[in-house]
Amino acid sequence: MIKAIFFDIDGTLVSFKTHEIPKSTFIALQQLHEKGIKLFIATGRGKDGLDILNDFPFDGYITLNGQYCYTNDQLIYENTIQSQDLKALLNYLDAHPFPCGFTEEHTKYFNMRDERVDEIHRITHNDDHPAGDCSDVVHHNVYQCMCFVDENEEKELMKVMPHCISARWHPLFCDISPIGGTKQNGIDQFLKHYDIDLSETMAFGDGGNDIQMLNHVAISVAMGNANNEVKAIADYVTDDVEHDGILKALKHYHLL
Repeated sequence: MIKAIFFDIDGTLVSFKTHEIPKSTFIALQQLHEKGIKLFIATGRGKDGLDILNDFPFDGYITLNGQYCYTNDQLIYENTIQSQDLKALLNYLDAHPFPCGFTEEHTKYFNMRDERVDEIHRITHNDDHPAGDCSDVVHHNVYQCMCFVDENEEKELMKVMPHCISARWHPLFCDISPIGGTKQNGIDQFLKHYDIDLSETMAFGDGGNDIQMLNHVAISVAMGNANNEVKAIADYVTDDVEHDGILKALKHYHLL
């Protein structure tokens, strides 16, 4: 019996084409909520990027790929990047400049912007934050860095940030987060909070930063628009987000 379902946002709950939750998905969420199934967000977005959910009453939010987890009235878990890793990142940026977004609890800001950042904003409608001097970032609580590098430079960057991990759902950038906070860890935090067993869980995702989560839950669903690596590890591949993928998977598993 499924008691908890975890949803990625971009490409899963929300279409990259319409930037909205499809009507069929919203109705399905309401029906699940009425049945008493706990519903959770598991996203790379921060709190400032959740307006897209239209105030649906989710039971918990795993944000910033697991670095900041909370309910509507309680902080469950938080994890910030160590100052020494932030210093190393700033030194790396001095020698190898690229756009980098620094995410705090309620905001994000960039050291610089270029066409790559603008391209991601066109996809997410969530990355229009300003750019400016970030030299004092080491004194802030930073939960995640959005680094616009390719996979080879990502590997070099991780060598100087030993207390961090990286995840990628788009070829233009990777998210760098402190070790310890992941979507998987966020799931475990909420299962403990609500006294739910891992065997009673389900998750939906489409990107590389969803793989660990999908491997962790009892039933994993990849969206039809997911990349091949995600589809390969999922228990079930549904239709894409624009064609009732979530609703179809829920019906497949007789949850609706």
